[in-house]
Amino acid sequence: MRWADRAANDRSDNGRSVDRFPEGIFVRIPRGSDPGYIAHRQENPGTPMNPLSLPRPEAVIFDFDGILVDSEPMHYRAFTEVLDPLGMGFPWKEYVEIYMGFDDRDAFREAFRAKGIELDEANLAKLVAAKSRAFQDGIRNGVTAYPGAVPMIESLHAAGRPLALCSGALRSDIDPILARLGVTRCFDVIVSADDVRRSKPDPESYALAFARLSERYATLLTVPEKSVAVEDTPAGIRSAKGAGLRVLAVTNSYDAGELAEADWIVDSLESVRFEG
Repeated sequence: MRWADRAANDRSDNGRSVDRFPEGIFVRIPRGSDPGYIAHRQENPGTPMNPLSLPRPEAVIFDFDGILVDSEPMHYRAFTEVLDPLGMGFPWKEYVEIYMGFDDRDAFREAFRAKGIELDEANLAKLVAAKSRAFQDGIRNGVTAYPGAVPMIESLHAAGRPLALCSGALRSDIDPILARLGVTRCFDVIVSADDVRRSKPDPESYALAFARLSERYATLLTVPEKSVAVEDTPAGIRSAKGAGLRVLAVTNSYDAGELAEADWIVDSLESVRFEG
C-alpha cells in the first residue's frame, strides 16, 4: 500500500524508488512492497524523511512526553528530588538511556533493582505519589509544546479524525498540561499509567487505546495497521508495533538510528502533512 499517493514515482535517486513532490523534494516510500524503500532502510537505517506527506490514517494515537511537550527534564528533576535524599539518584544520561519510556512505577522499580534493594508495593505507591507532587510543582512554571504538535492535533480533530493519547505518565500529570495547551477536547481516549499493568515496551497501553477508540468509532476503524502511533522512544515504538500499529517517530529524544524500527522518521512534526 502506498502512503504517498499524490506523488509521481521517479527512479532517479540512484535507482531507488522515491516520490517527487512539486517542490522538488524527495520523500521515500514507507516500508512495504517497494524495493527501493526497503533497500534504503537496509543501507541507511533510521534516516529521517523531511518533509513527509501521508494520507490520513483511520486514527492517530499520540505519545505524550517527548511528543506533545518536552516534559522529560521535569520528570527527571522530580525523580531526583525523590531519589537523591535516599542516595539513589542517577545522572541525566542514565535517565535517557534506561528510564525514559518507563512509567513511574517501573522507573522506581528499576532504580531499586539496580541498587539491589527490594521495593514493596506500599513504598512504591508512596514514591510514585511523592514524584507526582514534585512534578506538579514543576509544571506550575509552564510547559512548551514541541513545534508542530498542537497544530497537527487541532487539524486532525477539526477533520473528525479519531485521536487518542497513550502515555506512561500518570493521568494527574497529563491533564494539567493538556489543559494548558488547550487540546483536552481533541482526544477521544486517554490511556495513562493508571489504566495498565505493564508499561511500554509492552503493547498493553497501545492495544487498550486502539480498543477504546474502536468502541467509539466502530464504523470508522478496521484494523490497527491502518492507524498510526506518534512516538519518540524505542520502547514506545516497540509497544505500538506490538499492538499492530504503524509508527511515525520523531527525533525529539533519540537519534534517528535508535528509532529505526518505526515506519517513518522525521525531525519535527512540522514537516508532516496528512492528505485527504
